[in-house]
Amino acid sequence: MPVTMDVENVAQLARLRFSEEEKRDLSSKLSDILSYMEQLNRLDTEDVEPTTHVLPLKNVFREDVVVSSMPQKDLLANAPDRAMGHFKVPKVIE
Repeated sequence: MPVTMDVENVAQLARLRFSEEEKRDLSSKLSDILSYMEQLNRLDTEDVEPTTHVLPLKNVFREDVVVSSMPQKDLLANAPDRAMGHFKVPKVIE
């Protein structure tokens, strides 16, 4: 059965080991999937427009608008440690 050989080949490539029972089960499932794909391939899609997404896409982001930010002093007010107008964090690179 060629599907069994496909399962064995894919298992070898993925470095997986299956028992004979698992190989038969996977072969059966793979055969069902391939049969369904054959059914889909027989559908007439000549007048179906290609699509990349099932729903219409639109930009949900707001426009960039320049606004004033909080004063630096207020932003650093609750910082546990600060230096020269910036947050001071522990050194993580040696």
